[in-house]
Amino acid sequence: MVLGKVKSFTVSYDCLNDSNVPVFSSGDCVSGRVIIEVTGEIRVKSLKIHAKGFAKVRWTESRNAGSNTAYTQNYTEEVEYLHHKCILIGHEREDDNSEEGLTTIHSGRHEYAFSFELPQTPLATSFEGKHGSVRYWVKAELHRPWLLPMKTKKEFTVFEHIDINTPLLLAPQAGTKDKTLCCWLCTSGPISLSAKIERKGYTPGESIQIFAEIENCSSRMVVPKAAIYQTQTFYAKGKMKEVKQLVANLRGESLSSGKTETWNGKMLKIPPVSPSILDCSIIRVEYSLMVYVDIPGAINLSLNLPLVIGTIPLHPFGSRTSSVSSQCSMSWLGIGLPEAPPSYAEIVTEEQRQSCVDVPAAREELDGPLFAYIHEFRFQPPPLYSEVSTR
Repeated sequence: MVLGKVKSFTVSYDCLNDSNVPVFSSGDCVSGRVIIEVTGEIRVKSLKIHAKGFAKVRWTESRNAGSNTAYTQNYTEEVEYLHHKCILIGHEREDDNSEEGLTTIHSGRHEYAFSFELPQTPLATSFEGKHGSVRYWVKAELHRPWLLPMKTKKEFTVFEHIDINTPLLLAPQAGTKDKTLCCWLCTSGPISLSAKIERKGYTPGESIQIFAEIENCSSRMVVPKAAIYQTQTFYAKGKMKEVKQLVANLRGESLSSGKTETWNGKMLKIPPVSPSILDCSIIRVEYSLMVYVDIPGAINLSLNLPLVIGTIPLHPFGSRTSSVSSQCSMSWLGIGLPEAPPSYAEIVTEEQRQSCVDVPAAREELDGPLFAYIHEFRFQPPPLYSEVSTR
C-alpha cells in the first residue's frame, strides 16, 4: 500500500467575534480546529496541541573588563501565563515507531476540535517591543511512525481589559511650570506654562483635549508643542532597559517676546497603539502627554501628564466632551513628524489594507480603534526609539 501525503496542516480558531480575528481575555474559552488535508491514506500515531503564553525579555550589553578585554552580558527573563496540552488523536507511547494502535486518516479534509480555558488570573496583553514581547499561541504536532513530526503554530491575541470608567482614570491631570533664562550676567523674564487635560484614561482613536496657557516674557522666540510618548520598560536580573517612542505630536504658533498663547481644547489624536501594560512583572508599557515649550539654545520647559491607554471606552454619560470616542479610525495614522519618510501604510497597497480593514467587529470592546490596532499593527512603521539603561 502506498501511503498518502499531508497536503495541508493548519490551526484555525473559533473566534468570539465576526471579524475572524482571534482575540481573547482572561477566563475566555479558546476553541478551534486542527485541519488536516491529505491525499491517499496516512497512519497517525498521535495528534496533539500545546497552547502556551509567556512574556519574554532579552537584551545584551557590552562590558569592558580591562585593557583589550571585553565581553557581552546577556539579560533574559520569562514569565509564563499559559501552559496547556491535549492529545486529539492517539496517545503518548514510548515506542515511537510501533505499528500497533495507529489511527488511519483517509483522503480528504479532516477537522479535529480543541478547546481550553484561559486562566482567570490577570494575563499580560499581547505586545511586541524592542527588547521583549508577550505572545500566545497554539502549536499542533502530527506524529507518524518512521517520520519526523509535522508541526504548525498559530498565534492569538490576548487583551487584559482596562476600563477607563474608574475614578482614578477619570481624574483630571494638570501642572504648572516656569523657567527663567540666563545669558552670562543678563537675566530675561520668565517663560511660564500651565496645562490640563480632562482625564487620565483614554482609548485609541480618541482625541485628547489640551487646555494650556503659555506666557513668554523672555527675549527669545519660543514654540509651544505637545507630544504623546510610549515608554517600554523591560526588567531582567535586577536591571532595567527603558525605550521611549514618539506616538503623536502637534505644534502651536511661534510666540515672540511678551506674547501669550492659550489652547482652549487643542486636539491631539491617539493612533491605534497597544493598551497600557501595568501588571506584568518584566514588561511595562506606559504613556504620557508632554506639553512643552521649545526654547532655542536652552533646555525646553516641559510638563509630563501621565496617561493610561485602555480597552473599554468612556461611557456616553462619562463626559460631555467624549464624543470623539465613537469617531474611530480604522487606519494607521502616521506619526506626523516634519519631513518624515513615508509610513508603511503609504507603501502597503489598498488591496492589502482593505483585506484587513473592511471587516465588521461584533464584540463591543473590539469596535473601532482597538480593532484597528489589531489589524494595523503589522503595517506600523519602525518606531523612533531612545533608550535609557539603568543600573
